Amino acid sequence: MNTRLHASGSAIPGRGASVNPPNRFERLHVERDPECPEDERPHPRTQFFFDASESILSRNDSPDVPFSYGLNPYRGCEHGCAYCFARPFHEYLGFSSGLDFETKIMVKLRAPALLRAALLAPRWQPECITLSGGTDCYQPAERQFRITRGCLEVCTEFRQPIAIITKSALITRDRDLLAELARFECVAVYVSITTLDSTLAGQLEPRAARPAHRLRAIRELAAAGVPVGVMVAPIIPGLTDHEMPAILAAAAEAGATRAGYTVMRLPYAVKDIFLNWLDEHAPTKKERILSRVREIRGGQLNVSDWGRRQKGEGIFAEQIGQLFEVAARRAGLNHERRVLASAHFRRPGEQLSLFPPAGQGA
Repeated sequence: MNTRLHASGSAIPGRGASVNPPNRFERLHVERDPECPEDERPHPRTQFFFDASESILSRNDSPDVPFSYGLNPYRGCEHGCAYCFARPFHEYLGFSSGLDFETKIMVKLRAPALLRAALLAPRWQPECITLSGGTDCYQPAERQFRITRGCLEVCTEFRQPIAIITKSALITRDRDLLAELARFECVAVYVSITTLDSTLAGQLEPRAARPAHRLRAIRELAAAGVPVGVMVAPIIPGLTDHEMPAILAAAAEAGATRAGYTVMRLPYAVKDIFLNWLDEHAPTKKERILSRVREIRGGQLNVSDWGRRQKGEGIFAEQIGQLFEVAARRAGLNHERRVLASAHFRRPGEQLSLFPPAGQGA
């Protein structure tokens, strides 16, 4: 039995999705009772489940992504971003890309221990590991479980180079570890900012830090000596693309030195979730936004081909790219290329360097 039809829900406070689209791998789908009054529906609560994965590093071979290894302490993300490309991965767990993605969070309690084992293995050749290649490593669950901090403690001990991307100001909690990694040129942080409009951010990314708090995080990290940049991600054509120069200028003023961007893509059920979000929050802009998305996606809402999925193609995609280059240059960003160092990597028991890298104080 396949019950693919489902009623569009009304917006749920604090949630980016108000529906649970069918899982493309499952034959059965649970729907809300359409006759149940809205004020009697139970509010979806976040649930946490133990993830028993036996390994923690995922190998990436996509030419679109500038890293080979990713580390995700959590599966699912309570931030609830309506556009999140990672939502369909929840379907491999038997869940939905919708409300399930932001209310059923898989927690990898063993992540620090698994990371330590991976770095101790003789076959490990130190290269950059990226935190949050999928879901945000500083999502609200991190306040309770502190798994990301545990992984950072391991990276600090080994001087393992890492890159982090997050929407959360919680990252400033760990600036002591990040500053220590920065002494050995082993860390780069990117704070993702989609919009400077706090109201829009609250609708798009309901449980992520508001834009002002993300700018404050950039400022605090930069003051601690942590290399920090900004990701204008994702750009939503017809909704947020005009904000790019202001976002880059604000981030540079806060202390960011580098910047990047991606353009929204809508794989699998993300399309249904985002279309429903448009109906709830921006119905008058819906056709313009979808028209712009199709313009950069070859007439479709999503293109998954390598080389095309991150930034799109066509005249409008080229205009976005040119605007980014001009705005970044005007803001003083991306003047220098930063390469994370692996030369200082060490394993416990190996002889330790008595001195910090050249040009840096003790």
